[in-house]
Amino acid sequence: MAIDAWLLEQHRLGQHPPTLRFYGWSPVAISLGYHQRHYPDFWQQLTWQGEPIDLVQRPTGGRAVLHQGDLTYAVITSGISGTRMHAYQSICEFLIEGWRSLGVDLHYGEAGRGYIHNPNCFGTATGSDLVTSEGVKLIGSAQLRRGQAILQHGSIRLTTDPFLFHQVFATELLPLHLSLPLPQTEATIINALTAAAANCFNIQLTPQPLSESEWQQILSQSKRT
Repeated sequence: MAIDAWLLEQHRLGQHPPTLRFYGWSPVAISLGYHQRHYPDFWQQLTWQGEPIDLVQRPTGGRAVLHQGDLTYAVITSGISGTRMHAYQSICEFLIEGWRSLGVDLHYGEAGRGYIHNPNCFGTATGSDLVTSEGVKLIGSAQLRRGQAILQHGSIRLTTDPFLFHQVFATELLPLHLSLPLPQTEATIINALTAAAANCFNIQLTPQPLSESEWQQILSQSKRT
């Protein structure tokens, strides 16, 4: 997520084009929303398969997300006018189209501001989140704005372990198997979402690995924050 924050600043300064990223987590982690200061003490002692679970702070808002068996997406862009919700839905269009191509229809959640009282991001679905036709939350998203530049990233739930989820949040994880028609590989999902983004935003996406100097800038920035 330090990469996301760095890309946002580079884009704001006009030094980097709009970007689409996908990534996973190793080791497993819980990310806290930028303003989320209170969480259970035992989260600092959690482990998964013998490894400590990291506890990290996101640059975006929202509530805690367990990053195990999920896929994170990030969009860095600008030039979207209107309200914050309009920006969410403009960006989420590619997620809806991509999953529709895989046979999964998604729509926006309807929860109001009460979500702030739930420490678990996947415990509620707001108008910026995407749920299946059965009402199961598949994608939770959050945003950060810097001037006209926007970072929107989120967690796409795929194979999260229900026992670990219960251990962290003391609540049941609603099953996805009734909502997803067929098991989807991560590569299949990324390809479908990438194609949808190119179509929705009318752009050509070019893979661009980070250079060594860019990695050094990101590491230097993360040490200061």
